[in-house]
Amino acid sequence: QVHVVESGGGLVQPGGSLRLSCVASGGATLDYYVVGWFRQAPGKEREAVSCISANNGDGTTKYIDSAKGRFTISRDNTKNTVYLQMNSLKPEDTAVYYCAAVYGGTWYGCPMKGDDYKYWGQGTQVTVSS
Repeated sequence: QVHVVESGGGLVQPGGSLRLSCVASGGATLDYYVVGWFRQAPGKEREAVSCISANNGDGTTKYIDSAKGRFTISRDNTKNTVYLQMNSLKPEDTAVYYCAAVYGGTWYGCPMKGDDYKYWGQGTQVTVSS
């Protein structure tokens, strides 16, 4: 069983930055997994924010339009961790952020649909407010 755990959320002022981390446990090597970041704001549906292909994939990273130029997804294989660096944060970025993973297997890129992911973390709250 793969477990992923998010951390790094918090309260930040508009224009500020946060770095979210997604760590795998249970013996899983996150290198071999496609990883996505999702978020859900109160009263809204969950939406994909970003994803990154597995290390044996095509190197794909994707972002929703509102995150392009502000968020960066990356891996640190030495720490078995995937990061989401979020800069120039806006109040509309306020949400619970979830990390999700699926074994790379036949995935060459990375999906931006929650149904394609198998393992989910418990979420970390990000609040952007002055």
